[in-house]
Amino acid sequence: MTKHQQLVTALEQQIRDGSLAAGQKLPSIRKMSIAYGCSPATVVRAYEQLARDQWVYVMNRSGYYVARQQLDIQHDQSTQRIDLASAAPAAEIFPFEDFQSSLQGAMHIYRDQLFTYGMPQGLPPLLEEIRQQLEEVQVFARSSQLHITSGVHRALSILTMMPFPSGRETILIEQPGYHLLIEMLETLKVPVQEVERTSEGLDLERVEELFQQGAIKFFYVMPRFHNPLGTSLTKRQKKKLVALAHRYDVYLVEDDYLSDLEPQSSNDPLYAYDMSGHVIYLKSYSKILFPGLRIGAAVLPDALIDTFARYKSMLDVDSSVLSQAALHVYIQNGMFAHYRRLVLEAYRERIQQLRHSLKELAADHPVFAGAKRTDTIHTILPLPVNFPTGTLIRRLAEQQITVDSTDRYFLSGSSYRSNQLRINVSNVPASQIDPALRTVAHEIGRLLISPRH
Repeated sequence: MTKHQQLVTALEQQIRDGSLAAGQKLPSIRKMSIAYGCSPATVVRAYEQLARDQWVYVMNRSGYYVARQQLDIQHDQSTQRIDLASAAPAAEIFPFEDFQSSLQGAMHIYRDQLFTYGMPQGLPPLLEEIRQQLEEVQVFARSSQLHITSGVHRALSILTMMPFPSGRETILIEQPGYHLLIEMLETLKVPVQEVERTSEGLDLERVEELFQQGAIKFFYVMPRFHNPLGTSLTKRQKKKLVALAHRYDVYLVEDDYLSDLEPQSSNDPLYAYDMSGHVIYLKSYSKILFPGLRIGAAVLPDALIDTFARYKSMLDVDSSVLSQAALHVYIQNGMFAHYRRLVLEAYRERIQQLRHSLKELAADHPVFAGAKRTDTIHTILPLPVNFPTGTLIRRLAEQQITVDSTDRYFLSGSSYRSNQLRINVSNVPASQIDPALRTVAHEIGRLLISPRH
């Protein structure tokens, strides 16, 4: 065994037995080279190997730190609740120590800004980082078009309340669609129209019919990884939708909330096809990092910038400077890009397992035959019209499995309402997906035979 391999093995064992605790800084390269009687280059090779194997993580200009290990995070999974409902990012993947370090760095770098207002558009260095990130997904915008908001939902609140140049008031939404937007529109009694979204895409003929009527202020749409369906619009559908928006002078609000989880660089957003300034692009960091960060970004057409800024100042004053500063440091030092790779790797395994399990179960369970095997972490199970979904949810809860129906993803009284079960595996280890889905299939089968309430 070479010297560098001996060093790697020794450090791995110290991490396993707790001698080196999560978050603890490894000794300096000089100290380790003296302690183990080897060259500094050998220590560097060993530390780099540990980082590649995710035993440690590196902090720029600070050193190497012990990463939290899966054994520390995943306790006895036999007694752990399996959450097939939550769309939140997987907490066990998130490197809290990295972000904590970024937070501390942000408090040092931006300590003066924490005590002032006056950046309603957003923290300038973060705006520039986001502008560069957006270019990677074919969203090319000037800094003046970008606004940081307290999450995408706040951006939607502003867009809903502010007047548009057309003077129109009716908002068009997909059905099913974003449940929090539906709740807001119904609470504020905003005029709403609906169009059906299925696993095959949008009813574009209905969209054009509604656009022709001349009352639509904007159409809120999730082209990529629709929630709850999990499917995406095709390139042809996206181009057609943008063309309709231009023809009838209707704005499209594109919620690209899972853009960071897109493995295919060729899958462009609506914004990439917009040559007439009719697409408002929204980006979220909640689904890749954590919801409590409350950071979103809006890319606005020139005609809407001033009005959006005025309403944002009224509703939001400033988005959290501390959150913005921490995110800026996290992106700038390369940790965001590294973390995104880890998430993509973990989710890829879960997506593959979800697709495999759905295919296996489809042979014996008609309900699963109707489930779309999507390219993302969630999908839906179509259920019979009179199926007792509430009873199914309660029975599964008794077995430590959480599921959710799609009821709240429809407007009250929607003509497109259907009985569906929403399945999300972002918080489920790959090894637990198949057993959980087989339990779901078993309980559905029981209720199809005897639908007791």
